[in-house]
Amino acid sequence: MSADVWLSIPPEEIEGLPEGPRYLFWDGGEEFPGDPGGCAFYVVPYMKPPTAVLRPLPGMAAVQVVQTLSAGTDQLDPGLRHLPAGVRLCNARGVHEASTAELALTLVLASLRGVPDFVRAQDRGQWRGGFRPALADKTVLIVGYGSIGAAIEDRLAPFELARVARVARSERTTARGPVHPLTSLPSLLPHADVVILSTPLTAQTKGLASADFLAGMKDGALLVNVARGPVVDTDALLAELKTGRITAALDVTDPEPLPPGHPLWQAPGVLISPHVGGPTSAFLPRAKRLLVDQLTRFVNREPLRNVILTTGA
Repeated sequence: MSADVWLSIPPEEIEGLPEGPRYLFWDGGEEFPGDPGGCAFYVVPYMKPPTAVLRPLPGMAAVQVVQTLSAGTDQLDPGLRHLPAGVRLCNARGVHEASTAELALTLVLASLRGVPDFVRAQDRGQWRGGFRPALADKTVLIVGYGSIGAAIEDRLAPFELARVARVARSERTTARGPVHPLTSLPSLLPHADVVILSTPLTAQTKGLASADFLAGMKDGALLVNVARGPVVDTDALLAELKTGRITAALDVTDPEPLPPGHPLWQAPGVLISPHVGGPTSAFLPRAKRLLVDQLTRFVNREPLRNVILTTGA
């Protein structure tokens, strides 16, 4: 069998692909571009349903690399058991940081300054002035301090914050200051005016923003989720939003897509964007550069970047 590479971007649109493999285009459609058993390098279609992107995995007996174009890889978890040992799962670190950080800042500023209210008032032809909270002098807590969390702090830097606190799965020190472990959340949450979730979805972080987590946030605080929907307990969030004690800005929800009639749509104090942190004009150039680099490394048998796990290890 030939060593096929399944690309979710047409190969003729990617300049600099290394010679050697046979490049096949598949973006999650019903028909496979070739025999899954001949696929050595699988680029997972971006922003497609899990049912679509998992479908070829049971037949990929010779696959060596599964490369996502998303920052998270949780959507592939149910299919990893079908893969042979030694398959490297790689994420798209370096592709989404700028766009996701931009959106996180947009959601913070829009929520604090009341932009959704202004848009609704404009639709009604009403002039609605008054004082609104500023981001200046606020304390921001970033929960999930990987490359996206760091990019969010980069964009917060000019806003004259009182303090930025950082939390991740493991404690460490960065050039900007300490990164606290998840166990420090109870002592940090009561002091944060804005809590930004940018953590991967794992068994440890599923439901992290629980009823206790939300109850620990200070009165008037804003919760921003640009991570994954299940990081937040939706029922617990709804209960808090209904009291008016906190507000929220959500790019991701649980369930997702959020169905018509779901109570989150009408909950007070919530701004919802439809999971648009990654899909921007910045995506394709960065995704293409990542694929050229990874495939060049693969063809030359050099270490790959962004390896999240190796199956069977």
